[in-house]
Amino acid sequence: MDLRRATHSSLARTLVTLVTSACIGGTGSGMIGVNTNDGGTTTGVAPVLSFFAQPGSANVGQTLPLVQVAASDSLGNVDTTFSGVIQVTLGSNSTGAGLHGVTAVRASNGVATFHDLAVDKAGTYTLRANANGAGSVTSGAFVITTVTGP
Repeated sequence: MDLRRATHSSLARTLVTLVTSACIGGTGSGMIGVNTNDGGTTTGVAPVLSFFAQPGSANVGQTLPLVQVAASDSLGNVDTTFSGVIQVTLGSNSTGAGLHGVTAVRASNGVATFHDLAVDKAGTYTLRANANGAGSVTSGAFVITTVTGP
């Protein structure tokens, strides 16, 4: 891969593939999931969510850089069997802004990818992710700015 021409999303996909391969490439299963009847696994242990690709800064109404949320087992490995729906909302939101785009995504190989999220007011925000049977997780802060001038 020519890193000079790689986009953020292609790097993120490559990282997901590498991490997923490393998690399932060893001996033993080590994969623990959740029994939610909506795409989880059958061990009955809830997954732990984490932001695999944190939200980045953008202008008002502009699509955020790719955001990814991973479901992990109790050992911290991406649970590649998890295919439940992960939803994101604005966490900190002192401006009353709206989050636009597809905010509920079914995980594929344990990772939900959000391609088109945008925020409609300037400010500093966090995202909160949750899934049925899992505790919510909050992203790092990101800034939405207003474009001034031409």
